[in-house]
Amino acid sequence: MEALQGKTVFVGLSGGVDSSVTAALLKKTGATVVGVFIRTWQPDFIECSFREDRLDAMRVATYLDIPFLECDAEDAYKRAVADYMIDEYKRGRTPNPDVMCNREIKFGVFWDFAKKHGADYIATGHYAENENGELKIAADPSKDQAYFLYRLTNADLEHVLFPLGKLHKTEVRKLAEKYGLPTQAKKDSQGICMLGDLDLKKFLEHYIPTQNGSVLSEAGDSIGHHMGAIFLTLGERHGFTITKKTPQDDRYYIIAKDIEHNTITVSMDRSTLSPHSEAKNQLLIQNCSWVNNAPDENKQYVAQVRYHGEYLACEVEAKSDMTARVTFHEPTLVAGGQSIVIFDGDVCLGGGIMHA
Repeated sequence: MEALQGKTVFVGLSGGVDSSVTAALLKKTGATVVGVFIRTWQPDFIECSFREDRLDAMRVATYLDIPFLECDAEDAYKRAVADYMIDEYKRGRTPNPDVMCNREIKFGVFWDFAKKHGADYIATGHYAENENGELKIAADPSKDQAYFLYRLTNADLEHVLFPLGKLHKTEVRKLAEKYGLPTQAKKDSQGICMLGDLDLKKFLEHYIPTQNGSVLSEAGDSIGHHMGAIFLTLGERHGFTITKKTPQDDRYYIIAKDIEHNTITVSMDRSTLSPHSEAKNQLLIQNCSWVNNAPDENKQYVAQVRYHGEYLACEVEAKSDMTARVTFHEPTLVAGGQSIVIFDGDVCLGGGIMHA
């Protein structure tokens, strides 16, 4: 991290170990550190967790002897993250709420709040690197979150710090113990960004009615059932029941969806060469966001089509500022609404949303 002496850094304190260590590391640089809990929307039918998280965040701020503030992002989160996610599922698409949460809340609402209150920088406990105006993969590949951050721009990176980018999770845990932080033994949060660990299907059932549908084999035979094609995504191997199977059967994967008829097609062979599969070599991405410049159509890159998915060789041709064509070397299953993120080595260039 650059010299921060005399600078004011607002840290997003979530009440977890990562953001706690982030604040502790920044305080050691000599910066003026302010802890901020970002309060977001939670529906009344799930167990409320933000009060406990807020209390943990306050404990960390007290322990580190730094000011503590609260940023109200409830309305923005409901509109930009929750409503977006529900609307996308209603359309039969596969959204990425974590991407939208980062773009709109953690690096949108939070930065506006911090700037208004005198901050020079904001910092979070994300595992990624901000190096010379580039967004890069974290040192710990098992925790890397660059995929979720691809909508950040160079202008964002000018005031964003990721102190954990060069650390492995094991090192972060050891630092939390070394510093005696109140959250040192707290388990990592799971699930949807800032909503926590919840059953997504049960969450969506409060907004989208379930509808029984058939699971089809590649031959078109009904071999099982599901509760709604709109809840499922291509490549998924859960969320449906196979009733006609043999002891020799392997895992089934969703290779096609028909929203109109509420059916899914599955195969034990995840090979994308199946004539029934929706896998494609070439696809169009929209709402593109590039950290710096759009990719060079004459270079080869790799892409991730899901968080922690494999890196897939591809070329990218920018068709306009907001659209690009991605050509994969092998047919790839990508659902409408999914984020496709482009990398040049360890540098995240940005990406877009799969057009359906």
